[in-house]
Amino acid sequence: MKLDPVLVEIFFHKVTAIAEEMAITLQRTARTTYVKEAGDYGCALAARGGRFFAYPKVLGVSGFLDSDVGPTMKRIPHLEPGDVVLTNHPFESEGLATHMPDLHLIRPIFFEGQIVAYAWDFIHSADIGGGVPSSISPRFSDLYQEGFQIPPVKLVKAGALNEDVLTLYKANCRTPEVNLGDIKAMLAALLVGEKRVLGLIAQHGLETFLDAQDDLVELAGTKALAVQRQIPDGEYVFSDFLDDDFNSKVPVRVRCRMVVKDGHIHLDFASSDPQVLAAYNIPTGGHRHVWLTLKLMHFIYSHDKTVPLNHGLFANVTVNAPRGTIVNPEPGAAVGVRSATAIRLNEALVGAMARAKPGLMPAPSGGIMIPCVLVEQDPASGQRRVMVLQSLVGGTGARMGSDGVDGRDSSLANQRNTPIEKTEEEAEAHIVQYALRPDSGGAGRWRGGTGVIFSVKIARFGSAVLGRGMERFVFRPWGMAGGRPGEKARVVVNAGTPQERELGKLDIFYPEPGDIVTIMTPGGGGYGDPLERPAGEVVRDVEVGYVSAGAAKCEYGVVIAGGRLDAAATEALRARLRAARGPAPDFDFGPERLAWDAVFDDATLNRMNGLLMRLGTNARPLVRRQLFERVVPDLAKVGILPLHEAVGDVAAARLRLENEMAALETMVQAMGGTIGT
Repeated sequence: MKLDPVLVEIFFHKVTAIAEEMAITLQRTARTTYVKEAGDYGCALAARGGRFFAYPKVLGVSGFLDSDVGPTMKRIPHLEPGDVVLTNHPFESEGLATHMPDLHLIRPIFFEGQIVAYAWDFIHSADIGGGVPSSISPRFSDLYQEGFQIPPVKLVKAGALNEDVLTLYKANCRTPEVNLGDIKAMLAALLVGEKRVLGLIAQHGLETFLDAQDDLVELAGTKALAVQRQIPDGEYVFSDFLDDDFNSKVPVRVRCRMVVKDGHIHLDFASSDPQVLAAYNIPTGGHRHVWLTLKLMHFIYSHDKTVPLNHGLFANVTVNAPRGTIVNPEPGAAVGVRSATAIRLNEALVGAMARAKPGLMPAPSGGIMIPCVLVEQDPASGQRRVMVLQSLVGGTGARMGSDGVDGRDSSLANQRNTPIEKTEEEAEAHIVQYALRPDSGGAGRWRGGTGVIFSVKIARFGSAVLGRGMERFVFRPWGMAGGRPGEKARVVVNAGTPQERELGKLDIFYPEPGDIVTIMTPGGGGYGDPLERPAGEVVRDVEVGYVSAGAAKCEYGVVIAGGRLDAAATEALRARLRAARGPAPDFDFGPERLAWDAVFDDATLNRMNGLLMRLGTNARPLVRRQLFERVVPDLAKVGILPLHEAVGDVAAARLRLENEMAALETMVQAMGGTIGT
C-alpha cells in the first residue's frame, strides 16, 4: 500500500459516501417505479482503467460491483470535459450492459486536463422498444427483436445535450417521457459524483486520490483472499438446470467446475450448454463478469463486512466462459432474460462450494426474480401504459443454524417491494392478494423460506400481463444436508373457480376484464433433517401459516390434533419415518432432477456439448432438441406430466441415448465438425 492505512480507511468511507450520494440523487429524482420503488438502478465511481473502486453498500442493485466501463469508453475516440457516454448494447459494451432495457451513462471526470476517474450509473428503463411492451420476452431469438440498440455514443458533448440521440431514442421507445425523466435523474447523479470527486482532490491532492484508488483495491483483494481460504483446496463440480429453452421442453444446463488453491479460485463453465435461440444467454464477453461471480461476492461480504466494495474482491478469481455457450454467446444473441440463467449459474456455484465444505453455504433460494408487468390501454386515447406491478421473488434457502427468509430473496439484487398503493395509483387493475405461500419452503431442521402468492384482478379490455424470469416450474430448489426441496412455481388464472386453468411459464397473457391472474413463487430449499426440527417450531409454523397441518405430519412427522401438539403420536410417527427411510442425501433435488440425472449423467452431457460445439451456431439448437426428444419421446408433454413421468423407463432411455450419441459422433465426424453457420 502506498498510503497510511488510516488514510486508506478514511478514503474508503469518503468515496463510498460519494457513490451513495449519487444513488440517493438518482432515486429521489427519477420518475419510474422501476427506479423509485423497486430500486433497479446503480451508481459507482470507476478508476481510469474502467473498474469500480467505490460502490454503495445498500442502495441500488448490489450485483454489478465487478462491472467494467473500460471497453465502452475505448469506443469513443475523443473525450473532453462535460461529455457523457450512453450505451445499452450488451456486445459493444462487452457485458457492461447485460440486456438492453438497462441504460448506462458514463461521465469522465477531468482534473487539469486529464481523466482521473469515471462516474457511472444505470437504470432499468420501462421500455426500449422491441417486440413486446417492456421489451423483454424469453421467445426472442436475437438481439434485434429486443429493442433499440445503442452502441457507445455521446449523449452529452462538452456539456450540451445531443438532441439527435434523444430524437432517435424517443422514436424507439413506448414510454419516452417517463424514461427521459429517469435519464435526467441519471445525469444529475453523475454531476454530483464529479463535484464530490473534485472536492476530494482539492482536499487531498490528485496523487493521493489516485493512490487511494489503488490501495482500496489492494485492501479488498487481501481481505477477500483471507475469506476465500476458508474453502478447502480441491476441484468441485456442480450443475443446475433451467426448466427449458422456451422453444421446446428441453432443459438447459449450466455447469460450474470450481478449482481452489490457497484461496485462489478458478471458475470453469466450459461444459455448460450451447447458447440458445431464446433470451436466456448471458453476454459476459468471456471475461470475469458480474453474473459469473455474484455468489463469491455474497460469500466474501457475509464473512467480512469491513471489506471495501470494489473490484478488488475478485482479484484472486479467474473465469473460463467459452464463446458460443449460454454464458458467452456470439454477438447478436438474445439476452433479455439473462437473469434467469445467472441465478441458475450462481446456484451451481453454491452447490460447488457446498461440496467443498458442508455448511459453508445455505441451500438455494426459490431461484426466480419476476418483474410482473401490466400493460393497460387508455380507451379514449388508445395509449398504452407499461408498469411494474411487483418484482416477485421466492424465499431464501435455509442454512445451518437458521431458517430461510420468507417471501424475500436478495440473492440476485437487493431490489425492493413496490408498495401496493403505488401500483393501484398507476393502474386500474386491483391487487387481490399479496401473501406468503404456505408449504412452499423446503422442509428441514431449518425450514426454507416461503415463496409468495400474488394475484391481480384485471380491469380494462386490452390489458396484458407479462412475466419475465419465470423458472422453477420443472426443477425444484434443492434441499441440502437432508433438507427437502422447495415447492415449484405456478401461474394460474381464476384459481378456485370453474374457469381455473394453469398458464405455466408466462410470457405475455391477454386476460379479460374480471380475470384474476395469480403467480405463486417457489420457496427456498430446506437444510438438515426435517425430523430433527423441534416439534414446537413446527407447531408455530402451522399457527402462523407457513406450514399446513398436513405437511407438518407428512414432512416433519409432527401430529397436530385440535390445534395442539400430540406429543406421543409425534414421537411414534417420527420413529416409524426414521426406520422406513434410507440415509439422507447431501442434496435432495426432487424426483424430476433425479430422473433426468439418471438418464443424462454429467459425463454424457459433457461429451454431448463437446460434440455440439463443433457444429455451427445455428445448427446446434435443432440437433440438440432432436436428440433429447428422441431419447425422451414424451418430453413435449412436460407441463401436463411431471418430468420424471415423462422420462419413464430410465434403462430404455439410456439405451436410446447411447444410440443417439453414437449417431451424433458419426455425423460430426462425417461433416468435418462444421455444420451450418
